[in-house]
Amino acid sequence: MTSFNLTETTASKISSTLTRLRHQMGAPAIGMVLTLVTVVDEAGQYDAVRAATDAAREHPSRILVVINRDPAEPNRLDAEIRVGESAPGEVVLLRLYGDLTEHADSVISPLLLTDTPVVVWWPGECPEVPAKDPVGQLAGRRITDARSAKDPVAAITGRAGGYVPGDTDLAWTRLTPWRSLLAAALDQPIGKVAEGVVEAAKGNPSGPLLAAWLSDRLNAPIQVTESSGPGLTAVRLTVAGGGELKVNRGDARLATLSKPGQPDRRVALARRPASELLAEELRRLDPDEVYASTIHRLAEKPRS
Repeated sequence: MTSFNLTETTASKISSTLTRLRHQMGAPAIGMVLTLVTVVDEAGQYDAVRAATDAAREHPSRILVVINRDPAEPNRLDAEIRVGESAPGEVVLLRLYGDLTEHADSVISPLLLTDTPVVVWWPGECPEVPAKDPVGQLAGRRITDARSAKDPVAAITGRAGGYVPGDTDLAWTRLTPWRSLLAAALDQPIGKVAEGVVEAAKGNPSGPLLAAWLSDRLNAPIQVTESSGPGLTAVRLTVAGGGELKVNRGDARLATLSKPGQPDRRVALARRPASELLAEELRRLDPDEVYASTIHRLAEKPRS
């Protein structure tokens, strides 16, 4: 991979350098399917770039990483460009100083790939209403992560207030294996579910989300209780007339599925890295109506 640094530069110079480097490396932009804009601070940029680059192996992308630095310094834009034949697209780290920190959208706009979707990902702190953020307005898909908030449960509960089609959160993406397992189990006749409990580590935003999804699907009260973790650890659904459907995960890798009248079985239910979560979200660029329904259901429930 070739890395090229530009200091005190402009978006136009960055675009020209990208074109020149692609021609030198023989790696045209034809194969890139989207622009992924990642808004992150300096402390989190290494992990974010690694996750975005790994996800881009499945979805070749132009990855624009926006890193806001000191707004008190004079206006300046520094860029680090990474292009290579073995790289799944292009990576451009944009470090903004001065007033540019308030106008990242004006820097990004000229660098978006033409006629391809734009996705914005906030791995850490995110705007209260992502769709109203100047950078968020450039995208058809906006990905947040409530787990990084100071109060993750409050953050995911508050997503409903500013929801716009195209929004999603990685707290929801983490639930995909759990929802798939539970949906398959519930598709088989076990009787009506009267009530249930989701067990999760304290402050885990996926716990209330899963409870809201189950409550919406089953039309039954689902409570959230605290466990020692990590993450989600169990779901227990009580069947009217007796019996219980249980999923218990004790080691963050394997879970035990128990159903009335059937022997227990072990199922894979591993926690996944950010790169896998991001890659999953990039597979679907249309609005996630089930997520929308779930966060609105969650917002209706009073917090305990």
